[in-house]
Amino acid sequence: MRIGFVVALAVALGSAGDPAWAAAQQPDNRADMDTHPRPFETPNEVWMEELTVLEIRDAIRDGKTTALILTGGIEQNGPYLVTGKHNYVLEAVGEAVAHRLGNALVAPIVTIEPGDPETASSPGGIRLSPETFRAVLRDMATSLKAQGFTNIVLFGDNGGNQTPMKEVAEELNAKWGGRPARVHFIEPYYRDDIWSCDFIKNDLGILQQPDVCSATRDLFHDDYHYSAIVATTNPRRIRADERTKTGLFSINGVSFAPLEQTLANGYRLIEYRTDITVRAIQEAITGS
Repeated sequence: MRIGFVVALAVALGSAGDPAWAAAQQPDNRADMDTHPRPFETPNEVWMEELTVLEIRDAIRDGKTTALILTGGIEQNGPYLVTGKHNYVLEAVGEAVAHRLGNALVAPIVTIEPGDPETASSPGGIRLSPETFRAVLRDMATSLKAQGFTNIVLFGDNGGNQTPMKEVAEELNAKWGGRPARVHFIEPYYRDDIWSCDFIKNDLGILQQPDVCSATRDLFHDDYHYSAIVATTNPRRIRADERTKTGLFSINGVSFAPLEQTLANGYRLIEYRTDITVRAIQEAITGS
């Protein structure tokens, strides 16, 4: 799971503000990571947190100057789908997008969505204030710019994330003047064929009930689009075994059995969302 963002934020807000702590993390005899030779080949990896500092350094020098900042959330998704739904969708699609682009790395997912913490009463429904959420995006983008990334891409899997991402992109582009880096907010990732309604119906031949385009068609904040994609990261996250045993392995009138078919459809959905997103990113970068 990629939940390091939460830990990183806690450190940034706490110990990192202590000069003595900061000094202890940087002893005088540390190796110079700007010049230290990379001891082995870089793996075929796009997640920054899964790469060493030397591997990221050399990836940037070799032309991987696009950085993806992905925003998800933790919320109630009904009794069968885990609260980290949005983050796991981004784990699948974000990796596919970066590999398809060929010159991109992915920053740690922003796993907590904006909202009012005082009213986040749903179990697990953690929120950042809108001001904090925008500040996190602003600081992440600025950090990536300082490292040499020139195209910083924002897209998110939660409706409430869209406006703050757009605002931060506009703010930083005005501040930076497009040099040396530019921020691109990719709204088509979320908006184009939202929840893959047309693709599921017309290409996969799956008809959910009721036949309306919604992420909450029946009783729960869950649908075939989300569950099929999340299942590709781990079927436990849609409680596949438990639901099969209790006769609940379906959503919106559509069975997930056999699981192998649902996984195959999940990978097709990932490819479909990747097509939409990569095309939009390339158009945004070319247009700027």
